[in-house]
Amino acid sequence: MSVVAAPADRRFRRAHVKPARRRWRWRAMARPLAAYTVAVLVLAYGAYRGSIAGARAHVLQVDRIVVFGNERLSHGEVLALVGGLRGESLLWADLGAWRARLLASPWVKDAALRRSLPSTIEVIVTERQPIGIGRIQDEMYVIDDRGAIIDQYGPPYADLDLPIVDGLAASSGESGTPADEARAELAARVVAALRVRPEIARRLSQIDVSDVGNAAVILSGDSAVIELGDDQFLARLQTYLELAPALRERVPEIDYVDVRFDNRIYVRPAAKPVRTADAAKAPASPGRTAGAARTDRNAKTRR
Repeated sequence: MSVVAAPADRRFRRAHVKPARRRWRWRAMARPLAAYTVAVLVLAYGAYRGSIAGARAHVLQVDRIVVFGNERLSHGEVLALVGGLRGESLLWADLGAWRARLLASPWVKDAALRRSLPSTIEVIVTERQPIGIGRIQDEMYVIDDRGAIIDQYGPPYADLDLPIVDGLAASSGESGTPADEARAELAARVVAALRVRPEIARRLSQIDVSDVGNAAVILSGDSAVIELGDDQFLARLQTYLELAPALRERVPEIDYVDVRFDNRIYVRPAAKPVRTADAAKAPASPGRTAGAARTDRNAKTRR
């Protein structure tokens, strides 16, 4: 068989055809991306359903509440405030809301709640520290060092060995709490200073903070009012106790003693009551008798 050779046509030209764009790269990337997105959504949904199932699981429900730090508040009183936590999910319980309920108690200064697996809530309570029995508008209240009223004083607090604090009420022009914070802070500083000497602190019977710059105290077994100023409370009170026997020799009945000034003590004798028989013998002029009484009360012994 013979081979036929086709004549070469030099007029043949290549067709001018543009190649198609390569879209296969985008398609190759889109498929794995879609698969990855679907996988993530499935996992997220599974985690969500798992968390709900875990929250509903009995093993993660609160069935034990442990209380720490309470002294004045009983264990039962604390549980009464947070008892509703039982049965809630350990993971999803709103501990902030339950903490707010604890802080609403006048005895609770601060509180913290924390989760403990598998089903326990730990409650840590910080109680307010009472510094005295405040006498405000003829009522008696247990007060803390900021003048906040903890509770009305009554038989449940008979075991509290605290001084009576007078002069706490804010003036008529002030607003806010019934007890003035500055006066309460002065009383708290007096109490704190005397705690260094328990034998003296136990004798503290009354504190008067009517003058925010001058705390006056009365000790048990001593009727004298002792003015201590606004600092050096223990040192000044010790000075009085050391000199009290000598002062009593010169002034048997003392109204008040002022120890605010260095190296000087001012003593005002107590006014002597006028007996009925003496009053009958006294002159009829009332001015003379009143003047004599004022002279006695203004008398001072200077050291």
